[in-house]
Amino acid sequence: MANTASAKKAVRKIERRTAVNRARRSRMRTFVRKVEEAIASGDAALAAAALQNAAPEMMRAAQKGVIHKNTASRKVSRLSARVKALSAKA
Repeated sequence: MANTASAKKAVRKIERRTAVNRARRSRMRTFVRKVEEAIASGDAALAAAALQNAAPEMMRAAQKGVIHKNTASRKVSRLSARVKALSAKA
């Protein structure tokens, strides 16, 4: 347990930061899940629209330090490829 005043304050700050980061990560995952569901349903237009919403959300999470920049780029790239394949198939 924290002994000093500064350590106690650090614990409080970390708790607040963690809550914010958890909300950001959850929000990002929700957007990604909507893209995944659209791809699974086979609706190319819906998947493309969902990806348009999800990509900036993932990049924002990367910018805020929730995930790494390369991780966000990789996820956007892979989702884009799947949506593009879905569009080509339809």
